[in-house]
Amino acid sequence: MPRVQLPAVTPKRRAWNKGRLVGQKRPLLPKQVWAIRTRLELAANLRDLVTLKVTDIVREDRIRERVSVVQSKTNKPVQFELAENTRETVTNWIRSPEMIGCQFLFPSRFHDRPHISTRQYGRLVRDWVVSIGLEPSGYGTHSMRRTKVAEIYRKTGNLRAVQLLLGHTKVDSTVRYLGVELEDALSISERIDI
Repeated sequence: MPRVQLPAVTPKRRAWNKGRLVGQKRPLLPKQVWAIRTRLELAANLRDLVTLKVTDIVREDRIRERVSVVQSKTNKPVQFELAENTRETVTNWIRSPEMIGCQFLFPSRFHDRPHISTRQYGRLVRDWVVSIGLEPSGYGTHSMRRTKVAEIYRKTGNLRAVQLLLGHTKVDSTVRYLGVELEDALSISERIDI
């Protein structure tokens, strides 16, 4: 009887994402951002953008209302606003003793690193989300970035405005980033009467 050669059996490794939520994380709701801000202020935790420099947001000893930074991924400038209460918080942080001689707005606590890492920022966001009673697996660092633009889109339906705010070159990227579905587009279209 001829002998059949069977393929080698290799033990299957568990997939790195098994049991985890993958894909886009949800944006935070405005009330959730306020809850996080309140908890941080009550805890006097002002430290908690990674490579943002003090000189990016300060001009003539004042915190700027609008800031433009160059995205590391696309090398294109993106503007964002700093609300009055955010400017007050940043002013207090910059004047704190921990910031003496610091070039970066969010310095690392380790002497060999000039600013916090993206991983550390992720841990901070996770802690903030847990502190207000949300499931951390549903939120990430981009949840913070998506919050305001998702709210703008929800209230206005203006994809172009959101595209400009995010610094996207293609509206398709903005649609994917927001998770806009056909149903969303149709409901917006129904509200517009021509």
